[in-house]
Order: sequence, then C-alpha cells, then structure tokens
Amino acid sequence: MAGNKSPESAAVRLSFYLRHLRKMKKERIISSEELAQFIGTSGARVRKDLCYFGQFGTTGKGYLVGELQEEISKILGLNRVWDIALVGVGKLGSALLGYDGFRKSGFNIKIGFDVKSSKIGKRIAGVPVYHPYQMPEMIREQKIPMGIIAVPAKAAQESIDLLIISGVEAVLNFSPITVIAPSYVKLMQVDFTNQLEIMSYSIINKAKEEAQARLF
Repeated sequence: MAGNKSPESAAVRLSFYLRHLRKMKKERIISSEELAQFIGTSGARVRKDLCYFGQFGTTGKGYLVGELQEEISKILGLNRVWDIALVGVGKLGSALLGYDGFRKSGFNIKIGFDVKSSKIGKRIAGVPVYHPYQMPEMIREQKIPMGIIAVPAKAAQESIDLLIISGVEAVLNFSPITVIAPSYVKLMQVDFTNQLEIMSYSIINKAKEEAQARLF
C-alpha cells in the first residue's frame, strides 16, 4: 500500500502516535495494539495507517520506539523547523507566542503582525511585530510557509487574503469566523465555541439517554 495516496485522517492519527512515542524510551519495543490504546483505536488501524507510508517494524514483534518516532517525524515533516507568521498579537496571539510546545515540535513563530501602534516595532516573547501592510515584503523575504490568524472576526478574511498574497501555503485560523481560501492553500479552522457546543450537546444527550434508561 506504500506509495498510495494516504487519507489526511491517517496523518492526524500519526501525530497522536508520535505524541505518545515521545514519552517512551527509544530502545523499547511497542506493539500496534499497545500504541492503538493511547488514542482509542485498533491495532489493525495503526498497522494500516503506517502501511500508507512504508513498511515499519517486525511482524510478530512490533516497533522499535526510537525508529518509529524518527520515521513518523519524517512523514509529518518534523525533521526540520517550520517558520510561522502570526497575524494578531492580542491576548490569544500573545498566549500563542508564549506557548513553548510549538518550538518543541519544530514550529517557530518567527514574525508577528498587528495594527496597534503600541505593539508595532516591539518584540513580544522575543518575536518582532510589524504592521500588516509590511506582510508581503517580510514573509517573502524570510520565506515563511505558514500563517496563524488570531484577529477579531471582522479582520479575519482580510488577514488570510494578505497571507495568501504574501505566499504562505498553509493557514491556521483561530478567529471566530469561517474564512475562505483557494484550494492550493491548506486552511485549518479552530473554533473554540463550536467545540464547546459539541461538548454541551454531548452532556445533554448523555443525560437524556440515562433518564430514558431508568424508565426501563
């Protein structure tokens, strides 16, 4: 199966596998069933996910943690540092700048943009902040392939348009609104309110099911 186009869902699961592999000793052997337990899937699913990208491990024995960690890192492109441009250096943007987990995983917020004069020309968490009109020049000059949007809803579409004009290839949108991007740009939406609504539905639905069960 190696060489066939892999579904994006497989890459998502690889990210979870890698997260758990990083917590283990590299010389340890782990089975697909054991790795599957960490994200609530099956050993067959783990083996199928890995087969999309090549042959790993030894049949009947499992995978050497260090080797599998290295291979998954290569598959996900984590054997290099990815520079990121952050648009919006307010409360959320500043929190993202201070999040050390990005750097540990190979993601480096290299430059920030904001419209507030109190932030322009300053360094926040060590990252220089510029006015958005400088975006095309700065991003092209530094060859930054990724962008993060953390601006109010009314400024979100304009922000992604500027990022696309500047040449970024992928954008993570934290703004509370759906934005539009051309098909050649990978766009990921993070909607906190939507996730909370799903959680509230889950709790209410669970309560209804428990109430119905008590009737029988």
